[in-house]
Amino acid sequence: MESEEANLIGDGTRAHSLPTIKGRHKDLKSVSPLTVSQLLAGKYNDVISGYQIIDCRYPYEYEGGHIEGALNLHTEALITDVITAQRGSVSTERNVLIFHCEFSSERGPKLLRHLRRMDRKLNSDRYPFLFYPEVYLLDGGYKAFYEQHQNHCEPQTYLPMVHESYSQQLRHFRMKSKSWTAGEKQSMRSRRLDGSPIKCQW
Repeated sequence: MESEEANLIGDGTRAHSLPTIKGRHKDLKSVSPLTVSQLLAGKYNDVISGYQIIDCRYPYEYEGGHIEGALNLHTEALITDVITAQRGSVSTERNVLIFHCEFSSERGPKLLRHLRRMDRKLNSDRYPFLFYPEVYLLDGGYKAFYEQHQNHCEPQTYLPMVHESYSQQLRHFRMKSKSWTAGEKQSMRSRRLDGSPIKCQW
């Protein structure tokens, strides 16, 4: 019974659409780079309505190479915007989100958990309903995906977070993540697509 419950998505309505693996974060559902490449190739079109890959790396890393179609959301403020834009909506579509960072060891898991917390909070009056009940973490992050499926990256390059040419940008974003002011949050919000909910790809 416990194993059946463990395989249910966040709102408890059904099993996960994608095959999961045992990752480093026991509280999160992880998927392999192979599964994500198959998702991009359309293997799961018949079981889900759409998907969106959330790249939690800093913008310079994202611009230096990312998974095709990935959305760069690297702060809690941007994730909060995604959730609050869903207020009042009810959807029966089976959309999935896949989070990752460079190794999926810190930034990706942190922002995935933030999305789930905000989702629970905004829907506390209609528990267990969630805007995004099916979320995954890409095991090994962009590094592992790039090494195995470079053909699904655009451009087909990989820029590490700790790169000597980008030390100034790294300091900038690390400082931002520690002390994010209201004004800076607003500025980031205005730079997000259009303030609308995530539009899953298909």
